[in-house]
Amino acid sequence: MSLQRKAVEIGRFRDGRLIYRLDSDLPPMGYIAIGVIDRGTNVIQARPTTICPQNCIFCSVDAGLKSIHRWAEYVAEPGLITRGVESVLKIKGCSVEVLLDTIGDVLTYPWLVELIKELRNINGVKSIALETHGLFLSEKLVDKLHEAGLDRVNLSIETLNQDKARFLYGTPAYSVNRVLKVAEYLVKETSIDLHVTPLWLPGLNDEDLLRVIDWAIRVGAGKKWPPVTIQKFIKHKYGRGSWIREVSWSDFWSFIDELEKKTGVRLKWSMDEWGMHYARRIKPKYSRGDLVEVDVIARGWLRGEFLGVINGEYLIGVRGRRGLRVDIGRRHIARIVGDKDGLLLGLLEKTIS
Repeated sequence: MSLQRKAVEIGRFRDGRLIYRLDSDLPPMGYIAIGVIDRGTNVIQARPTTICPQNCIFCSVDAGLKSIHRWAEYVAEPGLITRGVESVLKIKGCSVEVLLDTIGDVLTYPWLVELIKELRNINGVKSIALETHGLFLSEKLVDKLHEAGLDRVNLSIETLNQDKARFLYGTPAYSVNRVLKVAEYLVKETSIDLHVTPLWLPGLNDEDLLRVIDWAIRVGAGKKWPPVTIQKFIKHKYGRGSWIREVSWSDFWSFIDELEKKTGVRLKWSMDEWGMHYARRIKPKYSRGDLVEVDVIARGWLRGEFLGVINGEYLIGVRGRRGLRVDIGRRHIARIVGDKDGLLLGLLEKTIS
C-alpha cells in the first residue's frame, strides 16, 4: 500500500472539508492534530480524532460545524494510537497516563471503546482519561467506557444554564441538563472518576462557575483525582473568541483565590497531587533547520497546510514556499521550521518525484 493510500478520504463536510481515515501503519508522532504527543511528563496525549459536533464561541482550535480555518479532519485507526503509546513507553522508563484529548471531541471517535480496551492491555499504562464537553455522553456509553477500563472523564462544562450553554457551545443540540444527569450517573454507578474543568470566560460566566463548582462537589466528583480545576481563556491565532476579554495570569490566579474563598473548595493542585512528574522527553531525529524528504499524503488540518510523512518515521505539517505547487501523492524536499515538543512543521522547497 502506498503512503497516499494510508490516508484515505472517507467523507466531507458541506463546507468542503475532507475527512481522512489514517491507517494504523502511519507514524504516530510528529503532528499536532492527530496521533501521540509527549510533552516531557508521564502524561501522554493521544489524539485519535479531530472532529467536533459543536461550534464553541471560545474554541482555541476553531473546531466544529462552522470552522473557517480548517480544510481537513482526521480519524486514526486505533493501532496508530496504541503503537505510539507503546513506542513512548519504551523510552520513558516509567508508567504513564494516557489522556485522550483532541482538537475536536473524543466522543466522536467511532472506535473509542475498542481503543480504551487496547490501551488498558498495554503494560505500563496506569490510567486512561478523556476530555469532553459531553454532548455525546449517554448512560449506555458510560457503561461501555467503564467496562473498557476508562479511569476518568474530564468534563468541560462552563454553565448550568441551558440557554447560555447552547450559546457558548454554538449548537441547539446541547442539553446541559442531560449532560449533568449522565455525569451524575457516571459518578454513582461506575468506578470512573469525574473531574470538572470549566473555562473561565471573563464577563460571561463568572457567576456560573460558582454553581458549576457547587454541582461538582455535590455529585461526588473527585473520587481519586481533584474534583475541579478552572481553565484560563487564552486567545489563539486560529481560534475563536477574539472579542472575549483575556486577563493576565496574575488576575486569573486572583480570581481563583476569590472562587476558593466563596466556595470553600480547593481549586489549585500540585503535579504531585495529580500523580504527574517530569519524565524523559521523546525527541525526534529531526529538528529545526534540517532538510528532509517528505511524502505529502493528505491535506493538513489548517487551510493551505498539508500532512506529510518523513522517511516513513514521523508525521509533519508542511506548506509550500511561494510559487511551489503542492500535490498530494508526491515527494518533496522540505526544511523543518518548527519542532516544539516534537511537533514538526516544514516548508516545502521543491518537488523531487
